[in-house]
Amino acid sequence: MTGIVHLGLGNFHRAHQAVYTAAALAEEPGDWGILAAASTSRTVVSALRAQDLRYHVVELSPGRAEISSPAVHTGVLVAAEETETLVAAIAAADTRIVTLTVTEHGYSYSPETLGLDLDSAAVRHDLRDVPPRTPIGQLTRGLQRRARTHGHGVTIVSCDNLAGNGRHTRQLVREFAAALPDPELVDWIDRHVRFPNTMVDRIVPATTDETRRIVAERLGVEDAVPVPAEPFTMWVLEDDFARGRPRWEAGGAIFTGDVGAYELLKLRLLNGTHSLIAYLGLLSGAHYISDAVARPFVERAARRVIAEDYLPTFTPPEAIDVDDYVEQLFGRFSNSALAHRTSQVGSDGSLKLPQRITEPVLWHHKQGRVAGHLALTVAAYLRCVELGTEIRDPALERLRPLVARARSARELVGALFDEGQVFAPELADCGDFLDRTGRLLDILREHGPAQAAAEV
Repeated sequence: MTGIVHLGLGNFHRAHQAVYTAAALAEEPGDWGILAAASTSRTVVSALRAQDLRYHVVELSPGRAEISSPAVHTGVLVAAEETETLVAAIAAADTRIVTLTVTEHGYSYSPETLGLDLDSAAVRHDLRDVPPRTPIGQLTRGLQRRARTHGHGVTIVSCDNLAGNGRHTRQLVREFAAALPDPELVDWIDRHVRFPNTMVDRIVPATTDETRRIVAERLGVEDAVPVPAEPFTMWVLEDDFARGRPRWEAGGAIFTGDVGAYELLKLRLLNGTHSLIAYLGLLSGAHYISDAVARPFVERAARRVIAEDYLPTFTPPEAIDVDDYVEQLFGRFSNSALAHRTSQVGSDGSLKLPQRITEPVLWHHKQGRVAGHLALTVAAYLRCVELGTEIRDPALERLRPLVARARSARELVGALFDEGQVFAPELADCGDFLDRTGRLLDILREHGPAQAAAEV
C-alpha cells in the first residue's frame, strides 16, 4: 500500500530513500510503499513499468560489485503528463509522507533572496487554476486539496542539497500558499504539515551500459535502468513526523536534533570539494572524478580547500572523527569503478556554489583572510562557463552575455557578484576575494589549471 509519494524518480532516490525504505520494511512491515514521479522524462517510468517496478542497485568499488533489488515502489508516473494523478496522490489520506529529490533547480527559488521566485513563468503559471508544473506548485496544490477534504496531516521530507532543506521547503510552500486566493491555507499548513531537516549522502552516477552488463552477467536478467552507486551511504534526519514513518534506522539512518552539523560537514567537505575537483578536472581533460583526483595538483588543491578554507568555518558533529572522514572522502573520490563524470558533478554550479562558498568566504573575510581555494573554485567554474564545457547550468543564458562584454577577468567576476547574477550580493564587499578570483581566472586563461592551483 502507498504511504509515501516521491517527487524525482532519478538514480539518487532509487539508490538512497528506496534502499532505506526496503531495509525498514524488512525490519518492520508497514504501509510505506512508494509512488514515485519523474518530472518530465518517460525513460525510467516506461522501463520500470515494463519490469514490474523492479530494478537493481549495483554497489561498485574496484574489483567488486554488490547487487540488491529494493522492491518498494507501488507505482511510477510522469508528473508533467499525469499531474492530476500526482496531486491526488499527495492529497490522499493514506499518504503520510512526501519526499523530494528534485535537485536545487527544482525548488523554484531565487538564489538572491532564497525565497520563491514569483517572477518566474513556471511559478506564475502554477499560481493560476491550472495543473501545476513545478514541484513546489504540485506539493502546495496537493496540500490545499488535503486541507479541503479530510484534513489529515502529512510530512514533507526534502532530500536535496539545500541549506536547512526542511525549513527552506517550508518557506517556499508557505510563500506559494500565501499567493493563492485561499486565506486559510497557510494556517492549515502551519498546524498540520511537518518539514524535518535532513542530510543525504551517497555518490550515485548515471547508469551506463557497463552497469546493465554487470546485472545481466551476474543475475541473468535484463534491467534497462539499474543504478550504480558507491558502497557508502548516509541519511541524517530530524525525527519530526506528523503521522509516523518507516523504521529507516534499520538501514542505518541517523535521527538527531543536530542535522545542521552533518549538513555543513557534507555541504562543505564533500560537496564543496567535489565542485573544485570537478572544475579543475574538466579544465585538465579529466572525464571522471577519479581521474581528476588522481592528478597530484587536483588532490593537493582538494585537501587544502578542506583544511584551510572549509574546516575552520564550522564545528563538525561530535560523533564524527574528522581525519577519518576526510580520508574516507578521498577514497570515495578515487573510486574508479563508479565512472562519476566531472560534467555531472560540475553542473548547476550557479545554484550549488552560492550555498557552498558564501558563508565560508564571509567567515574568512571577517578574519582578514582570503579563502584562496574557494576563489579558485569560482574562477574554475567561470572558466568552464567561458569555454562552453559540457556542464549544464540554468544560468548559462544569463552568463554568456556577461562573458562576452566583460573587458577583463576582474570585471567578469565583479559582474557575477555586484549584479547578483549568481552569488550573494554581500560577497561583493569582499574585494580581496574578488580580486583573487579575477587573478586566478587570468591564470587559468593563460596558463591552465595546474598553474592556477600552484598560485594559490
